[in-house]
Amino acid sequence: MVEKIKKEKLIIFDTTLRDGEQSPGCRMNANSKLLIARQLAELGVDVIEAGFPISSPGEFEAVLQISREIRGPRICALARTREKDIVEAIAALEPTENPRIHIFIATSDVHMEKKLRKSPQEVVEMVASNVWFAKKYIDDVQFSPEDATRTGINFLKEVIEAAIAEGATTINIPDTVGYSVDREFPDIIGEVNNLLKLKNSDAVISVHCHNDLGLAVSNTLAGIKAGARQAECCVMGLGERAGNAQLEAVVMAIKTRQDRFNVYTDIDTTKLFKTASLVSSVIGKPISDTLPVVGGNTFSHGKEI
Repeated sequence: MVEKIKKEKLIIFDTTLRDGEQSPGCRMNANSKLLIARQLAELGVDVIEAGFPISSPGEFEAVLQISREIRGPRICALARTREKDIVEAIAALEPTENPRIHIFIATSDVHMEKKLRKSPQEVVEMVASNVWFAKKYIDDVQFSPEDATRTGINFLKEVIEAAIAEGATTINIPDTVGYSVDREFPDIIGEVNNLLKLKNSDAVISVHCHNDLGLAVSNTLAGIKAGARQAECCVMGLGERAGNAQLEAVVMAIKTRQDRFNVYTDIDTTKLFKTASLVSSVIGKPISDTLPVVGGNTFSHGKEI
């Protein structure tokens, strides 16, 4: 008799309130964010990325309100590799019982040269010092090398090694510009997975895929098959430019194709449409009829000629 392989939990990290808000015309105030956060908690997401506190007083207030009220999911705040950002994020997260801080810095050559104007060694040092600083206050520290898929694999592993050496608990691999095709993305996840095993690290690998080439969901699923155990998603696939991986599609692909995925989620799939409808009403944008899972045409077809 063949023994069944035990399925592993996939952490669903919802970034509708942070990256999703960067969709043109999707600005949300603190009260709107709190309303959506309540529904995300009811849906069963594991982590809510509530915002980027240092970016504005309103953003700080939104993260603070969500931290005060929402129980169940971890509440996450974004910060650059700057102590001032981290201090502001820690203050906004102070009321929650389950805080997470998400630190990021660009690591591709073009971003380091043109945006940061930093050398690779300076970037590695910033990662190490700021993960160390955050870890003094919050145990759950997520690190993202922005534009990871256009970063040389050896340097990518160097910055990740610096982050885990200082205690990062989640390593997120973003396909920041929706650039990866074919085997590129799962191969990167495989390399990171091997590095973590080599370093005896129990950090969770996360994936964050953008949809510029229409591949955010498929790259996310490929990353999961390659060893990622956290998926970063947005309700309705919201996000800057062409959006992020659509939460509903990722969750239902895993649920529908259990024969292909060795993971499960705690999402209450009966509440996917309710959640999408709420977000749609808050941002004032209708759910597209052709949107997978929750669109109006999902279970319909035109008349045959």
